[in-house]
Amino acid sequence: MEFAEKLSALAAKVRQQRGVIQTEEATKNAFVMPFISTILGYDVFNPMEVVPEFVADVGLKKGEKIDYAIVKDGVVQILIECKKSTEPVKIEHASQLFRYFAVTNARIAILTNGEVYQFFTDLDAPNRMDAKPFLVLDLNDIDESLIPELQKLSKDVFDLDSIISAAGELKYIGELKRTLAAQFKEPEDEWVKFLTGRVYPGPYTQKVREQFTALVTKASKQFLNDQVNERLKKALGAPGFPQAEDSAAAASVTSAPVADADLAEADGLETTLEEIEGYQIVRAIVCSEVKPARVIQRDAKSYFAVLLDDNNRKPIARLHFNRTQKYIGIFDADKEETRVPISSLEEIYEHTEALRASVKSYL
Repeated sequence: MEFAEKLSALAAKVRQQRGVIQTEEATKNAFVMPFISTILGYDVFNPMEVVPEFVADVGLKKGEKIDYAIVKDGVVQILIECKKSTEPVKIEHASQLFRYFAVTNARIAILTNGEVYQFFTDLDAPNRMDAKPFLVLDLNDIDESLIPELQKLSKDVFDLDSIISAAGELKYIGELKRTLAAQFKEPEDEWVKFLTGRVYPGPYTQKVREQFTALVTKASKQFLNDQVNERLKKALGAPGFPQAEDSAAAASVTSAPVADADLAEADGLETTLEEIEGYQIVRAIVCSEVKPARVIQRDAKSYFAVLLDDNNRKPIARLHFNRTQKYIGIFDADKEETRVPISSLEEIYEHTEALRASVKSYL
């Protein structure tokens, strides 16, 4: 199995089992040990490679333990500190890593809750662990660009010099990407002001700020939609769909009134990026049957609808993402909805035939 496939398999295991993992020990056994064994390639049952409960007395701190030390060529190379998966990973949890990093030969430290792995080194000062990670691996949302760098930490190709030399660039690129993601989700005033100045020549008044805050947020979501859609089109290839005459296409668009329930739910909506990405996946799937422009989104408080021709009588799918357990609603020939639980957006592809069948039934 290729390295990326192993990582994907572990991510699937985490999604499947996270609901029953409630303690730190369970997190170690179910998630972290498989990561050390399957992904990094070290034998967790060989104390010459993996030392659990590693002890290195630090000053007045005697008998303090770190969860795992990974040994390569007889030298401690990586330190790992674990927290339970129900807790977010925070730098405040890394106090033992900071102390141990200074008194061992390790140049790599990992702080994890089994789902998110933060990798640290000593870029800012020699033998002193940085306060910010140079690499962040989130098994819930794997950044494929990080896989080659992560593989350098594996036993078979362990290359500390290459890791350290790339760490500086990785650190700042990672921080920039996370900063940009935060601005796309909820833009700060300075970000809004910067972008406004690029397109609006007038003074940046309070009224302009309020107007462009909404516009920047909307433009950011649309930009991400376009990028996701473009990537999906490339991945799926140029789809073929029946070419209808303009008159026929126009006739297919209805101005039928929206259902009362939808109208009642139209206020106070907050469309999430996850809903948009789900919509783009559905649209990419069914564009083998119709032009993408005919596949329309419509949000409601209890679900996110994907419709043909913006007609609520032609539902393609419903995304029920406003809850802990996510569902995709699939419609049969009688327009009866069946909710199917999903744990990731990728699982939408498992319903390709049903989604295309729904569209075909309206043609």
